[in-house]
Amino acid sequence: MAKRKLARFAEMNTFNHVIQAEFKEVFRNDYKLKGNWNKEFFKNNNPIILELGCGKGEYTVGLAKQNPQINFIGVDIKGARMWRGAKTAADSGMKNVGFVRTRIDLINSFFAESEISEIWITFPDPQPKKYFKRLTSTRFLGYYQKLIKPFGLIHLKTDSQELFNYTKELVELNKLEAIVCTDNLYNSEIVDSILSIKTFYEQQFLQQGKPITYIKFKLDIQKTLEEPEDK
Repeated sequence: MAKRKLARFAEMNTFNHVIQAEFKEVFRNDYKLKGNWNKEFFKNNNPIILELGCGKGEYTVGLAKQNPQINFIGVDIKGARMWRGAKTAADSGMKNVGFVRTRIDLINSFFAESEISEIWITFPDPQPKKYFKRLTSTRFLGYYQKLIKPFGLIHLKTDSQELFNYTKELVELNKLEAIVCTDNLYNSEIVDSILSIKTFYEQQFLQQGKPITYIKFKLDIQKTLEEPEDK
């Protein structure tokens, strides 16, 4: 297993579409591509969509295949997992896919104001005891407000009923516009080719009989957000 990881890390270093910045490059510093992803990385003016906590990159690659006119970037700290999506994109010759290996709390070092059109968050750690670590907490939404376009879309797809309820309550409390909200996605009528993309973890959850939840809402970048009382 250790040898396999080392081999994957070595191969990741050869991928031109994978960014692995050192901590010192981005901690309280702007990465060199910040504000220039379209011009210098993708070399087009197409919208950019992020998948945060992308894991194996199933959604990043799946979205990119269905939407060649849009650029997609998967972000995760786990390089061994990310290798799978990066490898698939490389082998398929995909030009609208990138990956960034970093912590999500450093995301503002990579992307400039209004550089991102939408954000997908797929099956993140629900952090049941540490709400401030949840990727839909006011802390993280505050990061996203600095890089997403005005009223850009946030997508959360998760098996965690607790995380779903928390996010729904936060959206309602802050009067953010919810476009879609369901506590049982595959029993709803909204499933399409995009929402049908399944991550490695989602397939496991479905085998266990867990319902999959989904919420899509618009993020007001000017609003100071409040946390729900019941965290």
